[in-house]
Amino acid sequence: MIDKIAYNKEIGIHIPTILLPKEGIDMEKWSVVACDQYTSEPEYWQEVEKKVGDSPSTLYLTFPEIYLEDTNAEERIKRINNEMRKYINEGVLVSQKPCVLLVDRSTSHTPSRKGLIIAVDLEKYDYTVGSQTLIRATEGTVIERLPPRVKIRENAILELPHVMILIDDPNKTVIEPLASKIDSFEKVYDFELMMNGGHIKGYRIDDEKTLEGILKAIEALADPEVFKSKYNVGDDKGVLLFAVGDGNHSLASAKVHWENVKKSLSEAEIENHPARFALVEIVNVHDDGIVFEPIHRVLFNIDTESVLNAMQDFYGSSCCSFEKYDSIKSVNERLKALKKENAVHSFGFVTDNGFGVFTVQNPKHNLEVATLQDFLDCYVGKHKESKVDYIHGEDVVTRLGSKPGNIGFYLPSMEKHDFFKTVIIDGVLPRKTFSMGEAEEKRFYLECRKIVKD
Repeated sequence: MIDKIAYNKEIGIHIPTILLPKEGIDMEKWSVVACDQYTSEPEYWQEVEKKVGDSPSTLYLTFPEIYLEDTNAEERIKRINNEMRKYINEGVLVSQKPCVLLVDRSTSHTPSRKGLIIAVDLEKYDYTVGSQTLIRATEGTVIERLPPRVKIRENAILELPHVMILIDDPNKTVIEPLASKIDSFEKVYDFELMMNGGHIKGYRIDDEKTLEGILKAIEALADPEVFKSKYNVGDDKGVLLFAVGDGNHSLASAKVHWENVKKSLSEAEIENHPARFALVEIVNVHDDGIVFEPIHRVLFNIDTESVLNAMQDFYGSSCCSFEKYDSIKSVNERLKALKKENAVHSFGFVTDNGFGVFTVQNPKHNLEVATLQDFLDCYVGKHKESKVDYIHGEDVVTRLGSKPGNIGFYLPSMEKHDFFKTVIIDGVLPRKTFSMGEAEEKRFYLECRKIVKD
């Protein structure tokens, strides 16, 4: 019986009861991209609303972050909660019974990216700096960003995952063996995602033998002796099994919500309450479809010369400089050349006056993103009228950064094969260090799970 293996406390894995739309629902309209995407592009979300219309959709079960600061946030949250109850009561969502889903996603950037939809134990997760828990944040969590997200979850009866959690499985022992026999599993969805999101297929895995094999393979990755040998670390480093790749603040909000919920529960209720777990997609960092893309920055409501002068003051005029160029191609060629130099951090920028490259000698951080973020945090702290946004894709940075009153910064990508060791040894990375793919490659909302007791 699956009940015997439904929850593996040692590795923080729960076999969830997943809900999917009933037959006949237009899946392309049902599934929309993660709420934290296109936060400076209202036209994207306006187009999504047009496409969806009155059809059942995850658009009406989630809160696109571009609207978080609107005055009608409370009303929107109430509508979301009502829509969740409506979809349950009217049978729009159908239980798949306890199972995991094997997902195969293709996009315009990659022919295949495979993952497992499963639930993780929030008791095994800690997003605070210095955490040594089994499930760990990989970037700094901005505590101020959590309350509105917790508010959304507070009275929700469903969760919809856009969290992607990484495993470091170079021998491909967990997901890839399942993919090799994918045709032996029941296909539960197969459709084209909207807005250039690519194509997605999902396969239900619910037989006990296969599920046991998945859990044993994950257990092997969590073996303390294997962990110490793999990363050449001592007993002072706790095993890192699951590293949050995307959706850090979403998972952190689920954690805060759970901490609030369990205050009123008995010991027995805490053991199996649905809110204790969070639905995620687990992906192997070594999957060919996983590409680490940089997350760029755009600073809004600024004076260009003032910002460049402030950067020179911040880093010290004797150890920084900037050069002007006429195209992004020239910028990238210059950045490539500078990458070979030691003790230098450089990043491109674009304004309404053209392109440039800013260089910092002898930076105090290991990553360019940390060097730039230090300045941005300082600048925005002093100039309350200014705002920084985090952007996927050079083309969007160029379009937004070249508008009067803005400046866009281009950052380099991070090497994914060093990712786990960097997090284990150095701790959390600077906020918004990397992205797994471009914006349209992010997780689309699709599967649901109840987070309240029936």
